[in-house]
Amino acid sequence: MLGTRQEQRNTIWRLAIAQALAGANSVVIYATGAIIGATLAPIEALATLPISIFVVGMAACILPTGRIARRYGRRASFLAGSACSVLAGLLAMLAVMLGSFWLFCLATFFGGAYAAVVLSFRFAAADCVEPEWRPRALSIVMAGGVAAGVFGPQLVTYTMHLWEPPMFAATFLAQALVAGLSAMVLAGVRLPMPTAAEIAGGRPLIELVRQRRFIIAVICGAVSYLLMNFLMTAAPLAMRMSGHTQEHANLGLQWHVIAMYAPSFFTGRLITRFGAGRIVTSGLVLIGASAAIGLAGIDIPHFWIMLILLGLGWNFGFIGASAMVLECHRPEEKTRVQALSDFIVFGTMAVGSFASGGLLTAHGWDTVLWVSFAPLILAVAALLLAAMMRPASSMGAGPL
Repeated sequence: MLGTRQEQRNTIWRLAIAQALAGANSVVIYATGAIIGATLAPIEALATLPISIFVVGMAACILPTGRIARRYGRRASFLAGSACSVLAGLLAMLAVMLGSFWLFCLATFFGGAYAAVVLSFRFAAADCVEPEWRPRALSIVMAGGVAAGVFGPQLVTYTMHLWEPPMFAATFLAQALVAGLSAMVLAGVRLPMPTAAEIAGGRPLIELVRQRRFIIAVICGAVSYLLMNFLMTAAPLAMRMSGHTQEHANLGLQWHVIAMYAPSFFTGRLITRFGAGRIVTSGLVLIGASAAIGLAGIDIPHFWIMLILLGLGWNFGFIGASAMVLECHRPEEKTRVQALSDFIVFGTMAVGSFASGGLLTAHGWDTVLWVSFAPLILAVAALLLAAMMRPASSMGAGPL
């Protein structure tokens, strides 16, 4: 925890601004990855592979960035991640200019490495404040994604035709410049350096992961992020396959990302008042509703409403699960537990991302939507089981 309230506020707002700038990295890749993939891939089934590689990059780099943070401090990992994003933008620009599918996949891997670092912004904010303020600090930083929801799609819209041909070359150069700006903001972040106890790591990892609350938090976080990515990855390409324009897809993603982050202004308060379990449950219900709207039709309103509900559901589900994780470790164990949680979440999400493109091209959009209900049922069942196993003395505190 930082010393003065002014230092705490300064750090939290720098992290929120960096979150807003860093969000352009993910939005650009999600908005363009499947479209570029469909153009450059050797076979149609690999159209969404670049986005899957992006998720693999996230999963592969979460534990290494956690080790960097534990040994050298979180700011060191932030700056390393920013360097990866600059490299990702430049490689992606070169890939579309050369027409190289595999170079583009390499670029999205480095973009995923940056996204892995950005995930730790929320936990860094929680480190700065007293325990009772952690949900609000976490949600303020996540709220920075609202700006990313506006900025990222507009960055694509206004740059994608600047250097035609090829389409999107200027977009990735702009994304690299934005990553450099984010690094400048992060350079001024002041965070506590790791203590000797934190470097040592605390209790054995097996003892930490066997906690019931940790298991439920990981399941809910994984399902929330898995389904958000599973449906969002396929949606832009599904819109194109349904006869809609790239501009309509960009707008749909814009409102989706805004819906992902806008509730963060009050999600922390909701968690404090109603409990993380109830907020996670609400998020899962919203994700189910989004899939149902998608099944109702393929007009633009169906896609847009589906994406908005999906974003809202992700916000409640993932932030609620993140708040649960904060209750599963001692201070000296935080980077290990948080990194492990995110690694499991994004390792699971990578599987769904790989499956999304193949299901869409082979079986259609409706199949993608129907398949999404299976993990949703698993997460709801886990929450219900945890509620039934809860001691009677804790009744009234909400699920878990």
